[in-house]
Amino acid sequence: MSRYQPDTAAIAGIGETEYTRGTDKSGLQLLMEASLKACADAGTESGAVDGLVMTSRVGTNEDFVAGLGITDLKFHAHIKIGGASPVAGLHLACHAVASGIAERVLVSAGRNAYSSMRLGATDSGPRVVWPGDDIRRNLEYPYGMIAPMQWYSLHANRWFHETNASREGMATVALNTRRHAHLNPRAWFRDRPMSREDYDASPMLVTPFKLLDVCLETDGAAAILVTRADAARRAGGKPPVYVAATAEGHPDSPDDLSNRPDILGMGIGKAAPRALDIAGIRLDELDFAEIYDCFTFIVLRQLEEIGFCQRGEAPDFVANGRIALGGELPLNTHGGLLSQAHISGMNHVVEAVRQLRGDADQAQVAGAHLGLVTGYGDFGDGAIAILHN
Repeated sequence: MSRYQPDTAAIAGIGETEYTRGTDKSGLQLLMEASLKACADAGTESGAVDGLVMTSRVGTNEDFVAGLGITDLKFHAHIKIGGASPVAGLHLACHAVASGIAERVLVSAGRNAYSSMRLGATDSGPRVVWPGDDIRRNLEYPYGMIAPMQWYSLHANRWFHETNASREGMATVALNTRRHAHLNPRAWFRDRPMSREDYDASPMLVTPFKLLDVCLETDGAAAILVTRADAARRAGGKPPVYVAATAEGHPDSPDDLSNRPDILGMGIGKAAPRALDIAGIRLDELDFAEIYDCFTFIVLRQLEEIGFCQRGEAPDFVANGRIALGGELPLNTHGGLLSQAHISGMNHVVEAVRQLRGDADQAQVAGAHLGLVTGYGDFGDGAIAILHN
């Protein structure tokens, strides 16, 4: 598929459900709710959607055809690279509309991560199959390494060892995202304060991750509708947000973290230069960034691999209010996965659109014109989008 030209595609509509911890709705119901809201936001009848990109374990194209009343589905795809999937889904949707395969492509993400996917739940549904399942089952599970925080600790501890980086950066990210969540009525932790004393007192789960370094488990869904930019301007919905560039990247030895040539290597380090080149911008031109934050540490490492600073320097980069509202690079203005909700990062895309529409209420970045969104999935898959109004 040929590379689309910058600004060919636009996000014409966004939709999201309430983010909860406990719901009677199925994952598919949540996805339909968010998808219908995205279509309405774009001023588009849901039946006119002709492309689908699904980034969740829930739902098939047939489910969406029935649920949305789609009459002529021309294109569909499933993306399964964990938390990188929503931004990678945007990447694919942009190419689909630019090439003429489809005109209105819906990208959705959602799950019942609290109600039905928790470890130890009595009704957890099908077994979650992680990438490199044979490696996990035969080499890691027998030794008790069964959860993401354990896998990612290998990367984190190596980073601390090689760079002598400060732990302060992790605390800064945690406290910053919680403060931003207080400004967001849609955030789960909107009225739950966190002090530095709270962070320090939170239990160590797996070194170096404290409880408050780890993202939420929530129920919810979000969706975006991607169209050609000229069509979005004519549709009569909310102001479109234009896609200047997207890219995805994957680490070497993507499933085998411990034997990777460079355990610190991440797909975002390959994707970011491509996106910046396509968009023709510099990092210092960005007004804000929504960085995938399954762990505080992953935010720091993405900032380094994108090129904001060198390895080991991210704790200094985020210090002194730089990533707060009013700082040089406001980060995760909605509260992120750490303090708003975890739906694999589609809420990051929705927040970026709100910022560029000027609809972010108390969390609005003054004069926001250019923003960056990332996704991080599995063992280092990365995706990035550069958006503007």
